[in-house]
Amino acid sequence: MKTRPNIQLKLSTTDVIIEIIGWLAVVGIWILTFIHYEKLPEQIPIHYNSTGKADGLGDKNQLLILPIVATLFFIGLTLLNKFPRIFNYFIPLAQENAFFQYSDATRLIRFVKLLFVIIFGLIVFMTIQTAKGTAGGLGIWFLPLMIGLFFILIMYLFEKGKKALILQSKF
Repeated sequence: MKTRPNIQLKLSTTDVIIEIIGWLAVVGIWILTFIHYEKLPEQIPIHYNSTGKADGLGDKNQLLILPIVATLFFIGLTLLNKFPRIFNYFIPLAQENAFFQYSDATRLIRFVKLLFVIIFGLIVFMTIQTAKGTAGGLGIWFLPLMIGLFFILIMYLFEKGKKALILQSKF
């Protein structure tokens, strides 16, 4: 592997806002979990089928797994985002295009980790509502919406990479 440019990226206002919203979402999942934890029945839904209906019950302690995983995932991607030169890219990296590629890749990671935390937050919220009897599960919309949101993110990256490749080939 060739040596890639080592560029220190400065966060744009958009990047800072995404990071702040992400961290607030992580804190929000924990607050939501702890506020409702004591009031939950001992058995809560822990698994949902493809239509969003609860089809498995377990101990309410298992609800804590969701905020833990969301937090670890968020922190892990935050740390990984400090090293954009190790990512895979659609086009060859050179000093001329590295800043653009690194900026886009790190922003995508920010959106992915924010989306991941929001998804886990929705699952925690809907699990609490289902356990209380005020909801019947995640809802039939949940799985298609989550797949669609990730698809939009992937297509966005693909289109930006394709445009960069076209611009690079003109020079």
